[in-house]
Amino acid sequence: MFRGPLGAPCKIRCVLGHGRAWRPPVCCHVPGCRVRRTRPCIPLASSSASRRLWLEQHRCVVEHMAEWQVAEAEALVHTLDGWSVVERMVVPTKTPDGKLIFGKGTLEHLTERVRGSPEITAVFLNVERLATPTKKELEARWGVPVFDRFTVVLHIFRCNARTKEARLQVALAELPLLRSRLKSSTARPDAQGWGSRSIMGSGELFVQVQQRLLKEKEMKIRKALERLRQKRRLLGTRRRRQEFPVIAVVGYTNCGKTTLIKALTGDDAVQPRDQLFATLDVTAHAGWLPSRMAVIYMDTIGFLSQLPHSLIESFSATLEDVAHSDLIVHVRDVTHPETELQKASVLSSLRGLRLPAPLLDSMLEVHNKTDLVPGYSPVEPQAVAVSALWGHGLPELKARLEDAVLRATGRQVLTLRVRLAGAQLSWLHQEATVQAVDVIPEAGVADVTVVISKSAYGKFRKLFPE
Repeated sequence: MFRGPLGAPCKIRCVLGHGRAWRPPVCCHVPGCRVRRTRPCIPLASSSASRRLWLEQHRCVVEHMAEWQVAEAEALVHTLDGWSVVERMVVPTKTPDGKLIFGKGTLEHLTERVRGSPEITAVFLNVERLATPTKKELEARWGVPVFDRFTVVLHIFRCNARTKEARLQVALAELPLLRSRLKSSTARPDAQGWGSRSIMGSGELFVQVQQRLLKEKEMKIRKALERLRQKRRLLGTRRRRQEFPVIAVVGYTNCGKTTLIKALTGDDAVQPRDQLFATLDVTAHAGWLPSRMAVIYMDTIGFLSQLPHSLIESFSATLEDVAHSDLIVHVRDVTHPETELQKASVLSSLRGLRLPAPLLDSMLEVHNKTDLVPGYSPVEPQAVAVSALWGHGLPELKARLEDAVLRATGRQVLTLRVRLAGAQLSWLHQEATVQAVDVIPEAGVADVTVVISKSAYGKFRKLFPE
């Protein structure tokens, strides 16, 4: 489906449209635009020179955004084996879901370029979704397959889905595409007349059968996903019952989340990959903080700007663990030229999950890949600069994680005097994190320094009253 002719590697042409043509002085809706405003975009001065200056500044911002989106589109293409970019172009577009996505002149120019380049075997239009009639018309004009952002990202997800839950989520996300194709075939029945033909004399039309089968398939997928979610909730309940603090690690795709978790846990089984959406499932990894307190690190799916809505809905369940975590760590790739826009995209997605306000407010920001930026120092006073690959800054990060976890979970560091002859010491080893034991032999007691939760401390006092 996504390969070139006769299975050859797909050489793709990237064409980016950045939404409707911008016409001042109406309010601009370019995604990620860094020009802040609280009212429609109108010139602040009346002179024509001031207007020209303002318009030129805004035009530069729009062009910069377009170039970033083109770079991200190329990264999506390069994620797929056998795909390569042979040419890229930024062009204005109309509404993506309309039949005419390009103006007449732009369409003629693109048709000439695509038809005149034999090495181009597909075209990737970096818009969220193409209407099926538009896709068919462009493919007829250009003579090659045409992909939109939804199709490319969905294919990446399909290639990276390794667990049963991830494969089910990909199948669920694919249903709107199948329904769109079915709707298109209904609107324009083929020469065989499948849209009006009955099945085995039952009176049920072929299209109606297909619609019913898709609905039944969706119900089966959702039921299977719900069973898996219930199992994950049960495991989460057990973790909370055992009072393991949970740290959710989030970030823009390919920012180094998995590499950081591997560095923090020392788990060689964690294998990071330099790919977009290498992680589609939430995975749990045990680690220890400087106080020897055990924690669970949750590796999550990477975020992406303008991620198609149906994919967000399908994979939102994998982010339920973020809402039940004790601390969120936001990992950023400081080497990326648009790291600030990536940060804004992640924060916007997290707010869309309706997470508890205290969880968002306590989020810890980690600036990763600083080994590639000599002399780097975070502008944000609360951020921690690290190189997960080389281990730079990890001691400071672990200390900050411990402070944040203690605050978030209400744990406290206490020194308790216990009798050596009783069961107090063994109980503390099971229910709390023992940091130090100072034995006083002549008194038959020991001073034990522990990290303990409020509930565990209450149980200790109930079981071993003074």
